[in-house]
Amino acid sequence: MVRPNLPLNALRAFEASARHLNFTRAAIELCVTQAAVSHHVKGLEARLNVTLFKRLPRGLMLTHEGETLLPVLRRAFDHIAGTLEKFESGHYREVLTVGAVGTFAVGWLIPRLAEFESRHPFIDLRLSTNNNRVDIAAEGLDYAVRFGSGAWHGIEAIPLIEAPLSPLCVPQIADRLSSPADMAKFTLLQSYRADEWPQWFTATGLGQPVPTGRRIVFDSSLAMVEAALQGVGIALAPPSMFSHLLRREIVHQPFDVTVSLGSYWLTRLQSRVETPPMTAFREWLVSAIHPEQNKTSQLP
Repeated sequence: MVRPNLPLNALRAFEASARHLNFTRAAIELCVTQAAVSHHVKGLEARLNVTLFKRLPRGLMLTHEGETLLPVLRRAFDHIAGTLEKFESGHYREVLTVGAVGTFAVGWLIPRLAEFESRHPFIDLRLSTNNNRVDIAAEGLDYAVRFGSGAWHGIEAIPLIEAPLSPLCVPQIADRLSSPADMAKFTLLQSYRADEWPQWFTATGLGQPVPTGRRIVFDSSLAMVEAALQGVGIALAPPSMFSHLLRREIVHQPFDVTVSLGSYWLTRLQSRVETPPMTAFREWLVSAIHPEQNKTSQLP
């Protein structure tokens, strides 16, 4: 039976030697002598009662036992190193991985990240953006902010904010629009959800048929609005996520009519146990979006 208290130095000597397939190079990396590395490895082999290396005239070759042990040690040492790196100034830094649909990330989250960081300086946030097609499990995400109805299989979803859609375009195009029917003169920019423009035109009371002119389909609302900024056409996007462009009058919202086809949701796997960093992020996000609700919950 192998004792659990194997010497760390011997394991480190073996791991370095296995990477280099050379005792001398391992010794240089570990800042010890070649004899010390060889001694540690022999001691480990004796304790395990196996041969880990075949000694060759010009180096080393791993035995089957050595090939089995090496990846286990690599993962263990990497995990130890990763954990130690999270300590800073006597504090443990925890990683939080969040994915967000690009529109929400740029339009709401990124402008407020400094606030989250100031409140939680020992949480390392890793943010990735997507086009609303995300696999939380495959991408190793703690949370994902996505747009939709809130009904995803195996997913816990917390409502964040509605995002009604309305046309956005450059001022030069907006000036030529006196009614929704005038939009037939221009290219309509849309997401991969083909029902958005028909539903918006229905909401205007325009009736049938809706304008069926040229259209360009995008897989990202950010790319779609960028095309609108370039004067390519008229985008159908949530004005609330592009308020910074509207305030500067870089884009205009020619009509007040909006159509709501979904909301933004904070989602996680139902099987994922919420960690302290996840709890901190969720509470901050919800309170930042619904400050009145947060104040009410604190009343006696």
